[in-house]
Amino acid sequence: MNWPAVAERLAVSIPRGSLHTAVLRWAETSPPTARWALALSGGVDSVALLLLLWAHFPERRTRMLALHFNHRLRGRASAGDVRFCAALCAGLGVACVVGKREGKQPYASEAEARAGRMAFFAAALKRRRAMDLFTGHHRDDVAETLFMRLARGAGAAGLSAPRPVHDQPSLGRVHLRPLLSLDKSELAAALRAAGGRWREDASNDSPAYLRNRVRAELIPAWRSAADPGRDALAGLALTRDLLEEDDAALEDWAGRAFRPDARGGLALTALRKLPRAVLRRVIHRWLATTPARTDLNRVGFNALLDLAATGRTGAKHSLGREHFALITRTRLRCVSAET
Repeated sequence: MNWPAVAERLAVSIPRGSLHTAVLRWAETSPPTARWALALSGGVDSVALLLLLWAHFPERRTRMLALHFNHRLRGRASAGDVRFCAALCAGLGVACVVGKREGKQPYASEAEARAGRMAFFAAALKRRRAMDLFTGHHRDDVAETLFMRLARGAGAAGLSAPRPVHDQPSLGRVHLRPLLSLDKSELAAALRAAGGRWREDASNDSPAYLRNRVRAELIPAWRSAADPGRDALAGLALTRDLLEEDDAALEDWAGRAFRPDARGGLALTALRKLPRAVLRRVIHRWLATTPARTDLNRVGFNALLDLAATGRTGAKHSLGREHFALITRTRLRCVSAET
């Protein structure tokens, strides 16, 4: 397989301007010495991602790093994925790091599988001193994620995922998703026409995982129910963009309103005049700055939010075994349980 030729042909079908504009703007400011890492599963989306980055950013080729994680769930097929990814990277002259899961038992959940994969990525990025991780998420992933989060309830922050540029300062890295402006079917057709190949993961057809059920059943039904001629995936992608803008505005408002005192408390008089969506974000910020080691569930957090909004004098709310929130008419404080 002449992978450089495939990459060049694919780049003609999917020009640089087709990539998400937010990622293109980010790329313009990325230092030339920065290492660009990318998650490479061997599927159509990650293969297209690697080929397009290689073709559209030739000045970055020597600093690219592909990361492949072998979940070891499909026997010889998983081993075949490793060989395919290694050959692809060798054909392009791109460094490739492969990790593998120790056990072979099925994952208990999608979250467990993702946690293992992300732990490998984090370790590989740290070793290679890389801060930028590209993934092959596309418009179909936007639709799947939105429907999954609607099922459990989510606000603007949750519904605006996955984001094209997701800065994660707590982890010391940035996640980039340049394919969010493209459909999976579009990627597959272009890659096939360019003479490329990819690996198919049979586990993606298993009804055991919610994402697979959403992909196989819900989204096709929803697209067929949309008005004729309307691009339903494009509509969802636009909704995601708008929700991200709304969330950014609310977060900025909350950041300006968050003014803890010298002891880490909050003056509630002014905060109670804020819209509830902004006050919610302020309380989240406050919790992150307290010494309390708490993991409030949704019910617990909303109860704390209600107390802060109403200001019931002397109210207390547990923040774990060692701390509680003390709410007075004018202030919110974190207090030791021994107080």
